[in-house]
Amino acid sequence: MLETYIRSRLAEKKILLMTHIVIGYPSLAASLEIVRTMVEAGVDLMELQIPFSEPIADGPVILKANQAALSNGTTVDQCLDFGRTVARQFPIPFLYMTYYNILFKHGVEPFAEGMRAAGLKGAIVPDLPPEEAADYLAAMGGHDLSPIFIYSPTTSDARMKTIARVADGFVYCVARKGVTGDQTEFSRQIGDYLARCRAATHLPLALGFGVKDRTDVEFLTGKADIAVIGSQTLRVVEDAGVEAMGQFIRQVVGG
Repeated sequence: MLETYIRSRLAEKKILLMTHIVIGYPSLAASLEIVRTMVEAGVDLMELQIPFSEPIADGPVILKANQAALSNGTTVDQCLDFGRTVARQFPIPFLYMTYYNILFKHGVEPFAEGMRAAGLKGAIVPDLPPEEAADYLAAMGGHDLSPIFIYSPTTSDARMKTIARVADGFVYCVARKGVTGDQTEFSRQIGDYLARCRAATHLPLALGFGVKDRTDVEFLTGKADIAVIGSQTLRVVEDAGVEAMGQFIRQVVGG
C-alpha cells in the first residue's frame, strides 16, 4: 500500500519529496535519465505525467513540456511502457498523473489493470471529482491502487471530509488557487490551511504548486508529509541540464 510506504519513510525522514516529470519531455530517453537522476538524488516518490493537449491544472512550464512531448509523438502506450520500465527499475513508488479523457479513451478498467501489472501505485486525475468517479474508484480499488484526490484552500471543511472518504495513499493539497508553477507565498496562511487539511483526513498530506527550494521544504516540515516539486525541476533541466537538476534535488533534500 502506498500509505504504508509513506508512513515507513516518515519514520526515517521528517518530510518526503515527490517530483513530477512529463513523459516524453524532452524525449523518452531523456525522461528515463531524469527519473534515474532524481531517484539517485534522494526523491521518495514521483508523478509521471501522461502528456495531454489541454492540461488545465498546469501552468506554462508544464504546459510547454506537455506540448513538446506530444509534438515528439509521445503516445499513451509509450507512457504506459515507460511506467512499467521505471517501476521495475527503481525502488520508489510511481504514480501516473493525467486527465480523465486519457482514461476514458483508453478504458478505465484496462488502464487500472495495466497500472497494476506495470507496478504503478496510484494515479492523480485532477479533473475527475469524486461524484463522477464511481467507475474509476471501483477499478482502482479492484487493483489495489491509490486514487489521489485534491484539496485546495477554497475547499470547505465538509467537502474535505467527503473527499477523504474516497481518497487513498495521500491527499494532494494545492497551495493556492490557479495553476502549477506560479509564485506561492509560504506563510502562516499555508500553515493554517494545512491544519484544516490535517483535521479532515487521516491520510498523509502532500503540498505542491509553487514549492521551489530547500527553504520552502523546511517551512513545510511538520505541517505536510510530502513536498511536491514539479515546475522548478523542469526549469532547471531546460536551463542547465539533467546533471544540474540532480544537484538541485540533492540540495532540496539536504544531501
